[in-house]
Amino acid sequence: MPENNDNFDKYTPFFSASSSQLFLQKCYTQEKIAEAEIKSYDNCYPFIYHLEHAKTYYNQAAIAPLSIQPILTFYGFSQLLKACLLTVDPNYPESTSMLAHGVTTRKKKKQQYEFLKDEVKTQKNGLFTCIAEKLFHIKHLEGEKYSMGTLMKEIPDMHTWSISKKNFVALLPSSNGFQLPSSILDSYQMSSSRLEEFLKAKTNQIYSISEASGTLHLKTEGVPIHNATSPIRYNLAEGQFMLSLNKDSSAFSLPELLIHYLISYNLSIIARYETEWWAELMKTMPNDDYPCIVQFLKISQAKVPFLIFEWIKSERFHI
Repeated sequence: MPENNDNFDKYTPFFSASSSQLFLQKCYTQEKIAEAEIKSYDNCYPFIYHLEHAKTYYNQAAIAPLSIQPILTFYGFSQLLKACLLTVDPNYPESTSMLAHGVTTRKKKKQQYEFLKDEVKTQKNGLFTCIAEKLFHIKHLEGEKYSMGTLMKEIPDMHTWSISKKNFVALLPSSNGFQLPSSILDSYQMSSSRLEEFLKAKTNQIYSISEASGTLHLKTEGVPIHNATSPIRYNLAEGQFMLSLNKDSSAFSLPELLIHYLISYNLSIIARYETEWWAELMKTMPNDDYPCIVQFLKISQAKVPFLIFEWIKSERFHI
C-alpha cells in the first residue's frame, strides 16, 4: 500500500540541509539569539530528522490498525512539536524534565469508564508546558484539568458531531472581514457592543462589529491566525474560520494544537495501558466513544501537520 504523504507535501523544502539551515538562521535572528548562524548549522539536521520521523509515524498511522493509531499519531505529533521548539530555542532540550509529556491522566480507569468524561491534568514541566510557553507565550497552566468532551467541543471540524449542541458558527467572508448571523448575540447573551469588546480582548483580531439586517459584520485586519489563543478556529475540512460558542469552556481560548495534544496524549495512554477497555471498545462499540475517537483520529492526522506547518512557515513570521 502506498504511503499517504499528502499532509507533508508542504514540508518538502525543509528536507534539505541548506534550506533548513537558512530557515533556522532566519528564526534565530528574529529571536535575537546570539551566534544565529552557528546554531542554525548545529540544528539543521536535528530539525530535519524530527520532521522525517514525524512523517514516518503519520504515514504508518494512516495504514495501521485502529488499535495502534493513537500511539503512532501521538509520537508523530511529538516529533513535529520538537521541530517547532528548535526554531525558537536552539538549545532544546536543555534538561531531561523537558522530555516528559507535561500532562498526566489516571492510568487505571474506573468501572463504567467513558472516554468523553475522562480528564487530563497539566504538569509543571514537559513538552506540553514547553509548547504552551515557547510557541504560544502561555504560562501558568500547571494543574489545569480538561475533560475529553470539553476539548473535543473546541475542534471546529467536529462541530457536526453529536457529542453536544452545535458548538461553532461559520465566519462568512465579506468586505473588510467576516459576517455572522445576529442570533450569535443570543448564544453569547451579549449586545453587539459587548460582544465586540469581548472578542477584541480574546482575539486581538476583531476591530469592530456592526449590526444590520439580522447580520453582524466583523471588521478585521487580514486573515485570522490558525494557531491563535482565540475562539476563532479554522475548520480544515470545510476550509473556513469558525467562532466557538462555548464561551464558558475552560478550553475556549486554548490554541487548537494544545487541544489536539491533550486528547492525543490520553488516547495514546489508553491504547498502551488500558488494553482491555480499548479492545472492548473496538469490538462492542457500546456508546459514542468509539465513533468520536475514530473521527478525532482522522481529523487530527490531517490537521496537526497542517497547523504545525502554518505556525512554522507563516505565523511565526506574521506573514
